[in-house]
Formats: sequence, C-alpha cells, structure tokens
Amino acid sequence: MNKSRFWTYAGLVMLGMLFSMPGSAQVPDTRLPSVVDSIRRTVLDSLRETEDTVLRIRNLNPYLTLHVDSTMNYNLEINKNPSHYFWYLRNSPLGLKINKDNGLLSFKADKSYFLSGRLKYDYPYKVTVGVQNLRNPAERVDTSFTILFFTTEIIPSRLKPTVNSTLYIDEGDTVNFRIECDEGSFPVEAISFYSNVPIKNYTIVKKCDDDFVWSPSYDFIRDSDSGKSRLVLLSFIGVNKFYAKDTATVKVYVKDALNYPVMLQEYQRTVKAVSMYVLQLKYSFLQLDKRVKNTKSTRTTFDLTTASSALGGTVFSSAASPAAQNTGRILPSAGVALVPVKEAVAPTRTAEQNSASLIRSSIKRLEYQLHENSLSGDRDMDIVKKINTLKSEMKQIQIQLIEVPIDENSNMTEEQLNEYFNSKKVMKKYKLKRH
Repeated sequence: MNKSRFWTYAGLVMLGMLFSMPGSAQVPDTRLPSVVDSIRRTVLDSLRETEDTVLRIRNLNPYLTLHVDSTMNYNLEINKNPSHYFWYLRNSPLGLKINKDNGLLSFKADKSYFLSGRLKYDYPYKVTVGVQNLRNPAERVDTSFTILFFTTEIIPSRLKPTVNSTLYIDEGDTVNFRIECDEGSFPVEAISFYSNVPIKNYTIVKKCDDDFVWSPSYDFIRDSDSGKSRLVLLSFIGVNKFYAKDTATVKVYVKDALNYPVMLQEYQRTVKAVSMYVLQLKYSFLQLDKRVKNTKSTRTTFDLTTASSALGGTVFSSAASPAAQNTGRILPSAGVALVPVKEAVAPTRTAEQNSASLIRSSIKRLEYQLHENSLSGDRDMDIVKKINTLKSEMKQIQIQLIEVPIDENSNMTEEQLNEYFNSKKVMKKYKLKRH
C-alpha cells in the first residue's frame, strides 16, 4: 500500500473515531475544529495527488515573442518530481537552450545573429520540447511552441543591380546583369519591373538573384531620335511582406549601330551582282572583238589583192609582149576598183573597236573596285561604305555603256571568258602604246 492510500485510510478511521466517541466527549474542546479541518485538507490533497498521475507540463506558453538584444529565462515545470526526468529540444533556433535537469529555457537574442542572416526577424520558429522519465522511457511528453523575434529598429531591404547605374550599348548588343538584395529587417519577397519605353525579348525578374537579359533590336533607334541614341530607364521595384518598396533604376543609352549580319548579306548580293555584270561585259567584249577581228581580216585580204594588182601591172607593163603590156595597163585599174568594194564589203569597225576598248576598261575598273572593296575581317565596320562604292561604280558604268548592247546569253563558262579576256593576244591588242 502506497503512502497516499495509507493516509487516506488513516484519515477516514480518525474521523470515524471522533464522531463515534461517547457522550463524555461532548465536553467542549476548542482544538477539535482545527484538527478536523487539518485532517480534511490532508485527505483532499491526497485525493487530488492520486488523480494527477499523467505526466504533463504545467506552464508551457505556446507562443513566445522576444525582442532583439533581450534575454529570456523561462522555467518549465511538470506535475511530477523533476529529479526523475530530463528535458530536450528539437528544431531549436540558434542560441535557444534548455537545462536538461530543471527545464530552464534560456536565450539571448544577440543582434549579430540577425545581421549575419543566421536568424530572421518576424519569422515563426516552431520548436519541439519534450520531457522523459529517466527510469521509464515510455513515460514522456512531446509538445511544441512557437518563438518569434521582433525589433523596433527597422533596417530597410535594398535592391542592388550588379552593374553601374548608367550603361552605354549599341543596337544588337546584350545587357546582362543580376538583381541582388541587401536583406534588412524584412526581406524582399517580390520584384516587379517596368521601363519608360516598351521593350521586347527580355527576361522577367521576379525575385532576388534573378538575371535581367535584354538585347535591343537593330531597328530600336528611330529617325526622330536626336543624336541617333535613345535613353531607356529600367526600374526594378522590390516589396516586402508589409509592402514597403525599394526601387533600383538603371539608365541604358542605346546608340544606333550597324546590323552587320544583314549588311553582310547585302554585301554578298552586291558582289555577286557586280561579278555577274562583269561576266556579261566580258562576253559582250568577246563578241565585239570577234567582229573587229573578222572585219580586219577581210580588209587585209582586199588590201593585199589591191597591192598585188598594182605590182602585177608594173611587172606586166615591162614585158615585151603587147598582150602582157595591155594586161599591165588593166591590173592597176582593177586594184583601184577593189577599194570601194572593200569599203562596201568590210567597212571599218570603228564603233565596235571603241566599244570593245570601253568595255575592257570598264571590266578592269570593276575588277579593281571588287579587289579594293573586299572585306578586311569578320566584322568590317566600313562594309556600308564598300557596298555603296560598288553600287555607285556599277551604276556609273551601266550609264556609260547604256548604248552598248550587252548580251546576257552566254554559252561559255566563267573560266573560258577569263581565259580569252586575259590572253596575251587580247592584252597586246588593247594595250596602249607610246608614240
């Protein structure tokens, strides 16, 4: 029989003895009420002790708030003898401790914990606390409470782009930087973005450490923009849980630039057009040169015949035979008669000769321009100037040769035309000579 039941039975027996005493006990006694009340209290306390047999924590507060740079000492109590139990914590924030013997919670909310980011303001930390019997492991209590730290000194959170506040770029270049955050008392929870002019093809920044990437197109600068540049204001707005805002602005000056890929395609088209026109001129030159050559051969034949007739007349005139002398008188007249025939059959090709010379000089000029205006590297910044030069030279030659028939139907390859055009006979024929 345990002690509490013993005292309960003892109290009941004493009460029965007191109330069953004989009449002589009716003598007034001033100590009797106090004795009865004491026994009654003892019995009631014993009854309450027998009812409170489940292990529990008496004074646990489920929600604790603590100011920064303050100290907390909070002694947890149980309804049993604490010397037979030990205390423990799980998921406790940095600095929160408990005495395993007596359940004393202690914490000093040092400000350095929050400045270093190891603890957060206004963040509910849920901590599990437990107590267990040293002799009976099955007898234990696991519960939890929430602790939150606050401060009256508000440190604002700031947005910090990883670039200077002013940038200068060209069209086609890429802007790439990160939006970082200096965390204050309350961290930035969302970031919004807007610009003073509509922009396209950019990455959206929603939270800290997101990258902003944007590349202005080559048609971004308008003709109405002064100085061939345009100012773009990029504004990033960060808000915390209380909708306190911080704005970071980056100025981007976009300058007019060359769309090099497009200009390269235009240059290649221009070079191809000039090269095709040169081939057409070479074929036309070949046709004109052949006409001049055939005419020259015919006229040479007539000249030789005329000269032979004159020489033959002289020879026959000196002969002894009268018939030969008569022939000698006729032959010079025949040679003279061949002259108008020669002019009628093979007139001088002066126009064709001049046109062939003009076409040859034009071909040489265009080939020189193609060589001089070739690209000097992967990104030749004078590509626009060279395109305009080639187009201008080709246009001038087309105007100069506007009356010269250009034959576009060629049955010869480029190698055959180049071989004829650069042959020694042709070069010697059209080479300028000193007189």
